[in-house]
Amino acid sequence: MEQKRRWGDRKDGRLLRELDAMHFIMGVIYPNRADNEAYISERIDLTHIKEYLAEKNGAEVDFKYTFFHLILTALVKTVTLRPKLSRFIVNGNYYERNEVTAAFVIKKEFTDKSEERMAFLHARPEDTVDTIHDYIRDQVRSTRSGKDSSTDQSMDLFNRMPRWLGKLLVRFVMFLDKHGWVPNAFIKDDPNYSSVFISNLGSIRLKCGYHHLSNWGTASIFCIIGEKKWTPIYNEQGFVGMAETLDLGLTVDERIADGYYYAKSIRLLKYLLEHPALLEKPLSEEVDYE
Repeated sequence: MEQKRRWGDRKDGRLLRELDAMHFIMGVIYPNRADNEAYISERIDLTHIKEYLAEKNGAEVDFKYTFFHLILTALVKTVTLRPKLSRFIVNGNYYERNEVTAAFVIKKEFTDKSEERMAFLHARPEDTVDTIHDYIRDQVRSTRSGKDSSTDQSMDLFNRMPRWLGKLLVRFVMFLDKHGWVPNAFIKDDPNYSSVFISNLGSIRLKCGYHHLSNWGTASIFCIIGEKKWTPIYNEQGFVGMAETLDLGLTVDERIADGYYYAKSIRLLKYLLEHPALLEKPLSEEVDYE
């Protein structure tokens, strides 16, 4: 049931009024998201994912399932089941986001001069890897057909103005951002306002690495997907063999949850990717991963 908006709430989130003293103070004395980053690196064995993709793509010809679809679904399912991950801090206040969202950049072509466009996913509790796959297919086709998002159009508007006026208006919009007053036309497709901002560096053959958070917007998690590679696998007895792996790098706002909460969340994310058939269940369906 949707909660009634109260004084102090934002249009994109509910003000958390039940904070303990430590978290209340942290939002005040550590006001900037980019100053409170923690980096988490995780390596994913792709053995089961490759088997799953081979089965899914046996009948799928139009738009194949990829590693990205599974990782994206696993991320939004993790955030759905671990709601503290969808919190954000702005202007010293903690907020619970109204919905789970994910955003990423699409290049129209893999060339040096190709433009980049934003894609935005509004995850629903009933979504699965199949509905997200179809949604991303439509987003990719729309983006590569040349249709600009509202955020792209807004940025182009500032860029066409005299330089001094454009900078002045951008600073004014930054003031609005601090108070949650930026018009939807400017930010509804802005990845910095998502629950998790994803960059698929593996698609351009780059290794996984660190990426900073931004003080603009509300995104508290940035996920880097690295390039696939062959890696030696070990267990308690020693060397087992070689397996194709993929590294994930997550930069998170350490103020929104403690280390124990993050550790459990990462275990859930890794478990989902090691058992990809679970992604065919609704995002809101609980998973026994402990």
